[in-house]
Amino acid sequence: MTGPVIRTLSASDAPLFDALPDPLGAREGHRLTRFRPDWKRVALRDGRVVARGAWWGGPDDAEPVNINWFDVAEGEEEAGAALLRSAPWQVELEINLPADWRETPGLRAAAEARFAAARAAGYAPLVERLLYRWTPERGMPERPGRLRFSAEPDDGVFFDALRRIHSATLDAHALRAVAEGGLDQAAREELAFFHWCPSPREWWQTAHTPEGDLVGIHIPVHNPSGPVIGFIGVVPEHRGRGYAFDLLVECAHVLVAEGAESIGAATDRGNVPMAANFARAGFPVVRERVNLHPAGRTV
Repeated sequence: MTGPVIRTLSASDAPLFDALPDPLGAREGHRLTRFRPDWKRVALRDGRVVARGAWWGGPDDAEPVNINWFDVAEGEEEAGAALLRSAPWQVELEINLPADWRETPGLRAAAEARFAAARAAGYAPLVERLLYRWTPERGMPERPGRLRFSAEPDDGVFFDALRRIHSATLDAHALRAVAEGGLDQAAREELAFFHWCPSPREWWQTAHTPEGDLVGIHIPVHNPSGPVIGFIGVVPEHRGRGYAFDLLVECAHVLVAEGAESIGAATDRGNVPMAANFARAGFPVVRERVNLHPAGRTV
């Protein structure tokens, strides 16, 4: 068997990307995502597409943020690995999956093939995530009314809050950042993401008790694909009172007031309390995601 030919696409041959079956429904999951043709790559064997990957980032980014779409044909795990290994960008890989992929044999086999290709390319699992999407027919939960929300122009306030929040976190990305560079790095990475999103800084809010104690922060944002719950966080000393739900509801209300017709969100599969808050607020799980990180970056 001859080795695969790896090819970066352009606007003229971009249709090649669609020449592979889509058993995991990535196309539907990415219907709001905008990919650059020159950040799409395919592996061909005897002229047939046997693996594909789409790297993704913001419209002004010089390099992609992650790999947002990755597929391999049956038995072509090595071609998929070659596609990943040969890429000029070594960034996080996101494998998006139907919510029932574990229980459906064909979907599970397709997912496992992608995992195997990623492992062969030097990628290691980081975390499994639940993906949510709220739409108006779900109804908007009422604000509990326990907290006072306000805009805060000082990034230092959010930086300090993020350090406190990440001192006791269940979030795998934050835990990785803490392991690499401490609480300061975790807070800086969060702030960098919030600023990267093309939505107004004025949307960021702090939450206080009526007595004036800081409870936490919420960050409603638009990423390049649409409105999302950017961040919900409660400082450790105020946990156990259900305040994350209050923050989530306020965040959703802000996005709807700013014109959102749907709202995306995500949380780590192991973050059971936050998953329960999303369910209570009317956010259904629509897909799942497995995040893998490239060789050379470990938790």
